Amino acid sequence: MPEIHLTLDGVPTVIEAGTTAIALLAKERTVVAVRVDGELRDLDRELPADASVERVTIDSPDGLAILRHSAAHVLAQAVQQINPDAKLGIGPPITDGFYYDFDVETPFTPEQLTELDKVMGRIIKEGQTFRRRVVTEDEARAELAHEPYKLELIGLKSAVSDDEQSVGEGASVEVGAGELTIYDNVRGAGRETEAVVWKDLCRGPHLPSTRLIGNGVQLMRSAAAYWRGSEKNPQLQRVYGTAWPTKDELRAYTERLAEAERRDHRRLGTELDLFSFPDEIGSGLAVFHPRGGVVRMEMEEYSRKRHIEAGYEFVYSPHATKGKLFEVSGHLDWYADGMYPPMQLDAEYHADGTVKREGQDYYLKPMNCPMHNLIFDARGRSYRELPLRLFEFGTVYRYEKSGVVHGLTRARGFTQDDAHIYTTREQMREELTSLLTFVLDLLKDYGLEDFYLELSTRNPEKSVGDDATWEEATQTLKEVAEASGLDLVPDPGGAAFYGPKISVQAKDAIGRTWQMSTIQLDFNLPERFDLTYQAADGSRQRPVMIHRALFGSIERFFAVLLEHYAGAFPAWLAPVQVLAVPVAEPFNDYLIDVAKQLKAAGVRAEVDLSDDRFNKKIRNATKEKVPFVLIAGGEDAEAGAVSFRYRDGTQRNGVPIAEAIEIVRTAIDTRVQV
Repeated sequence: MPEIHLTLDGVPTVIEAGTTAIALLAKERTVVAVRVDGELRDLDRELPADASVERVTIDSPDGLAILRHSAAHVLAQAVQQINPDAKLGIGPPITDGFYYDFDVETPFTPEQLTELDKVMGRIIKEGQTFRRRVVTEDEARAELAHEPYKLELIGLKSAVSDDEQSVGEGASVEVGAGELTIYDNVRGAGRETEAVVWKDLCRGPHLPSTRLIGNGVQLMRSAAAYWRGSEKNPQLQRVYGTAWPTKDELRAYTERLAEAERRDHRRLGTELDLFSFPDEIGSGLAVFHPRGGVVRMEMEEYSRKRHIEAGYEFVYSPHATKGKLFEVSGHLDWYADGMYPPMQLDAEYHADGTVKREGQDYYLKPMNCPMHNLIFDARGRSYRELPLRLFEFGTVYRYEKSGVVHGLTRARGFTQDDAHIYTTREQMREELTSLLTFVLDLLKDYGLEDFYLELSTRNPEKSVGDDATWEEATQTLKEVAEASGLDLVPDPGGAAFYGPKISVQAKDAIGRTWQMSTIQLDFNLPERFDLTYQAADGSRQRPVMIHRALFGSIERFFAVLLEHYAGAFPAWLAPVQVLAVPVAEPFNDYLIDVAKQLKAAGVRAEVDLSDDRFNKKIRNATKEKVPFVLIAGGEDAEAGAVSFRYRDGTQRNGVPIAEAIEIVRTAIDTRVQV
């Protein structure tokens, strides 16, 4: 056989022509696919000459996606094995797992999911081979004539590139640019008894064998879902699953889910009496109770203090505005679906009912930036005023679909800690650098420490402005982000319509990632609003605008911190910082006096004067996650002291009152977790 040359992970390699990746890498059990000249491929395909070949291991991001997509195929095979009438939708890999959509007569029950888990296990152990076939559209239609949703995807292919949005949610795993392919699940591959037992339209790649899925797969739940993500389409039944390279990793994942459930801010909000969502008000609109109000007040007050120190000026703007403002800004062109419907107001009529003056559309504001632009433009501005940093806790309203609303993390009404900074072109790089430092330092003060950055770039289909301006803005943000020393992850097409952005991604106490602060560089809105300032040479120049939401929203950040701390806020944020518990009723007055001294020192202190027994009072304090519990009995009262009980159950006895106040005050002032 003739030889060919290629590189394998950058190393020059000579192989026989016709060699497959699986033959070349047969001894490397963790390699599940290869990337050939940038394209992911199955291991059983021949390697071409002069190619750049990279190994893809099962624990890499690409390898995990292939594992999970392969598990989705096994799920679909299991569903049709149990219910041959089930019609196949789409089954892509997703973060931490996969799903597959089915058209079935009745929703899946928990018992059926348990049965499907067992059938999947048998298919996995059987070691069926995933085999790729290139087919024509006519061949695919003939083979899948009984699958109406697959036929629809085939019909879309000729007009589809790799754009996920053009084919619908998850569909690009099946059709798109390149060849049309079907994957067969083959039993007894290479033997006389070889047989195709199942097939699916798919772009691949897949694992060489179902056996490589192993025992790290588990079905999680089912839910209704619209075909291709559109409410205009039929509603299907979606089954979610997760898959990991090992059973230990699966177990660790399910334990993380259980911990996330224990930390769910909606549950903690009720248990700790922090906030609620009354039906009488409406979906996605929260009210904060007194204890939640204290936490929110502390969050806002500390942020205000830091912003004043950093040279921000506070502004306020109304909750509603005429629609014309959002026509100028472009929101009605690009963001109307996320806005509440307009209110027709201000119309006047003659006595005979004819229109004297036409009414106007008013909108609840989804953004604060157009109003801040009007503040900038309210009078002439000089270069001496720049950078001008405007800051507002501005409440905005966005009409999220009912299926998207999720507690405080995805609400319909929320308050942004919103800043808009106006700078000269010469100042913008330095301003962005100091702004990113300010953002990270402030997030650290609230207890978040582990960050990386994401750079969201232009979506040509949903943006305004010229290419050169976008390129300059994107490159500037990229250089500032890289200079921070944090990892920078690309987010192609994820920018707002007016400019690119950096997003600060923060990991919480159990390793989940939350998008926190966003910094957006905008050359376009100053143009649309015709904003100018007088430069040093007397000319009128256009400012650069930086959009910045540090928390994203107060509500969402509240939820993140609540889950991060599992409700056990550090003393400075805790709604009740000290709970005094008398050993018996005769010591009530003594602890009431101690609480007065704590309050005089600026500490939020309460005394449990309930009729509950002492042990129950201690249990209640533990459930309420109070940072400090002060206990007093006869010896304490005689010595002018108290006993400290901490959250972890440890106790320190005989602490003089003055020292106790100092301990509490120090914990508050230093923002430490106790």
